[in-house]
This record gives sequence, C-alpha cells and structure tokens, in this order.
Amino acid sequence: MFDLQGFGALLLSGATVTIQLAVTSLIIGMVLGLLGATAKLSNIWLLRKIATVYTATMRGIPELLLVLFIYYGGSILLMSILKKFGYNDYVEISAFWGGVMALSIAFGAYATEIFRMSIQEIPIGQQEAAQAIGMRPFQTFYRITLPQVWQIALPGLGNLFLVLLKDTALVSVVGLKDIMYQSSRAAQSTQQPFTFYMAAAIIYLGLTMLITGFMMWLEWRANPAARYAKKLSRQTIQRQSTIG
Repeated sequence: MFDLQGFGALLLSGATVTIQLAVTSLIIGMVLGLLGATAKLSNIWLLRKIATVYTATMRGIPELLLVLFIYYGGSILLMSILKKFGYNDYVEISAFWGGVMALSIAFGAYATEIFRMSIQEIPIGQQEAAQAIGMRPFQTFYRITLPQVWQIALPGLGNLFLVLLKDTALVSVVGLKDIMYQSSRAAQSTQQPFTFYMAAAIIYLGLTMLITGFMMWLEWRANPAARYAKKLSRQTIQRQSTIG
C-alpha cells in the first residue's frame, strides 16, 4: 500500500518547493503585518483607513481566489503595462512568485491584527519613558517595543504559519510543483491515489510537527523569565537532593 514506485524523489522535491514557498511567504507576510499594524496605530487618518481596508478585504477573500486572481490577473496587468512601452510578447508570472504574493498578502492581513494587539498590550508608559530620555521613535520601536511584541505575538504567528504551510497546497492549481502537484501526478500515473495522497498527508504532518517544536523553542527563548524560573527550580531540586 505504501510502495511509492520510484516517485519518492518527486515527493521530496515537492516538499522542498513547499518549504521554500512557505518560508518566503512568511518573511514577506511578517513585514506586511508589521507595516499594517503600524499604519493601523498611526495618527495619520489615511494610513489607518488603508490598513483597515487591506485587512478587511484580504481576510474576506478565500486564499484560492487570491492565488488565481494574482496569477492570472497579474499577468494581464503586467502585459498591459509593457504594451505601453512597445513590448507585445506574452508575459506570465511564475507560479512560485504568484503564490508568494498571494499567500504573503493573506498572511500579512492576519498578522496585522496580531501585531496590532501585541503592540497595544505594551504599557504606554514605556514609550513615554523612552521619549523622556531622548530616544527617537525608531529607537523606541526597535529597542523597547519590538522585543516585547515578538514575545507576545509569537504564539499567534506560529499558528498562522501552520495555516500558511497548509495553504501552500492551493498554489498547485496554477502549476507549482509542490507536494500536492507531485502527489497528484504520481497518483494519476500509477492509479493509486490513496497511496500518494496518504504520503502527502504524512509529509505535511511531519513538517507541522517540526514547525510546532521549533515554535515552542522560540517561545522558550523569547521568555527569559520562564528560562530563569526553570533554571532556579532545577537548582533547588539539586540542592534538596544533595541535602537529602
């Protein structure tokens, strides 16, 4: 039942593409999320409205439609722009970068709300104290706000990344050779869909477990108080065992 009939290498190559797509979308999406959160908390009315429209729109559109819209609509838009400069050949956005743009935009919309709530959790007195000692706004954000935002937002971002990893399967509809594309190809060639879709599910599950473990480690690293408490508890137990 689990004989891959020589298609194991294709599934592994698809897993590599899936990881590259997920990580690239995560990085760009986090940047969009930070920018969106900053805009939502800005004193400038126009920035707040743009960020609000962005999050409301992107969270209301299914990711699959977003992938199709950017992949096909982006090519049409790009060709219309290039025609104005005398270039009339067909231009197509690559499936990978079309998927990255779609998933990054969707991830950024959700990350915006996580970052916004995380920033609002930080007492305003810390920013006022930073201003009182002469720190510039960027210094305040980088040295005071961002480290605490990272600690607060990390669990939510970890959950979003797990969702993002599974959403990468949607990009296979535009021809990206990820796990789903390769497993579908193998299933059609061998007429054994259960075997290869089960293999794809196992790969996704394995990646999810790895990411979950990594996120737990990041949360531990981002919480020095918890590390110190654990170290102190371990030292107390050692002293008690020595005394006993």
